[in-house]
Amino acid sequence: MKDRLLRFPRIPLIHLPTPMRKLENLTKELGGPEIWIKRDDLTGVAFGGNKSRKLEYILPDMLAQKADTVVTWAALQSNWAMHTAAAAARYGIKPVLILYKRYDLPIEPDGNMLLDRLLGADLRIREPLGPGSAHTEDYLAVAEEVAAELRAQGRRPYVVSVGGARVIGTMTQPLGSLAYVQAFIETLEQTRAFGFEPEYVVHSTGSGSTQAGLIVGAKGMGAKTRIVGISVSDEKKPFMKDVIEISRAAEDALGTGRIVSEDDVIVLDEYIREGYGIVSREVTDAIRLVFTREGIVLDPVYTAKAFVGLIDLIRKDFFQPTDKLVFIHTGGTPALFPNRFKLAEFLPD
Repeated sequence: MKDRLLRFPRIPLIHLPTPMRKLENLTKELGGPEIWIKRDDLTGVAFGGNKSRKLEYILPDMLAQKADTVVTWAALQSNWAMHTAAAAARYGIKPVLILYKRYDLPIEPDGNMLLDRLLGADLRIREPLGPGSAHTEDYLAVAEEVAAELRAQGRRPYVVSVGGARVIGTMTQPLGSLAYVQAFIETLEQTRAFGFEPEYVVHSTGSGSTQAGLIVGAKGMGAKTRIVGISVSDEKKPFMKDVIEISRAAEDALGTGRIVSEDDVIVLDEYIREGYGIVSREVTDAIRLVFTREGIVLDPVYTAKAFVGLIDLIRKDFFQPTDKLVFIHTGGTPALFPNRFKLAEFLPD
C-alpha cells in the first residue's frame, strides 16, 4: 500500500508521525477498553489538525495546475478553510473562502475567522443553502460562480470541496482520502511498535474523506481494525453513501480493486444531538473530562462530540473490555474561543 501511495506527489507540510500515547487515567476511569490517542491536533500547521494532512496531497495538485487562487467552502469557523488558507498562503496562492453560517455564532474576528483574516483570505460570508449537507452540488455551483468571477479578473482558481473530500471541482483524484490511507499505515506502525494492533479506530467524521481513507488503509493493510466514524453533521444513511463513494474513488486511484464493503462503514449519527456546531452540557463535560484527566484539549465541534460518543459506547458495552482502541484527535481547538460564552454556561461556578 505504501508503494501505491508513492505515485501521488506530496509536499511535507506537517510533523510526522504525530504522537500517540495511552490515556492511562481515562482508561482506568471509564472501565472499558484500553484507550490510546493519536494526536493529529499536533500536525504543526497553525493550531494543528487533520486538514493539513490532506493538503500535503492537494497542494501539489494546485501547484501542478499553476493555480494562483484556491476557492473552497465550509462553515463559518471551519478548520478546513483556515488550513487551506495557511497552506495556500505559504506558497503564494490566494485563498478565497466561502463561509456559511451553519450555526449561531457571531461574525467576528475570533477563532478560525481571526486566523483567516491574519492569513489574508478573501472571506465570502453566506447563508446556508438549506438544511442538507454542505457536500451538495448547490455548494459546488456557488464555488464555481466565484471561480468564474476570478477567471474574468485574469486569475487561475483551483476549486476544492469542503474537507478536500469529493472528486469535484478542479480536484480530479481523491487526494484528501489518500492522506488518511497514509495516516492509517502510520497509526498501524505506531501501535505495532507498542505491541498491539487496535481492534477499533474512533474519530469524528464530517466530510467523509478521513473515514474513507482510514477504511481503505485498514483493508489495504489487511488489518482487522474497525473504523468507527462519529458523525458531527450528517445523518447516517446519506453519509454512509458519501463514505462509500469516496472509498471507491480511493480504491480506483490506488488500483486496489474493490476491498471495501458496506459492512466496513460504521457511521453513528446519534451524537449529533441538537445539530452541527451546537455546544451542549455533555460536550462541555467531555472537554473538561479529557483536559482534567489527561491534559489534552478537545474542540467543541468535532472531537468533543466524538468523545461523547466514545464514552457512551463504552458504557453500552460496544467494545470488549480487552479491546484496544485508538481515538484520533483531528484538531479544531480554535473553535473553543468563539464558543466561549456557551461553554461557560455549563461550567460550575
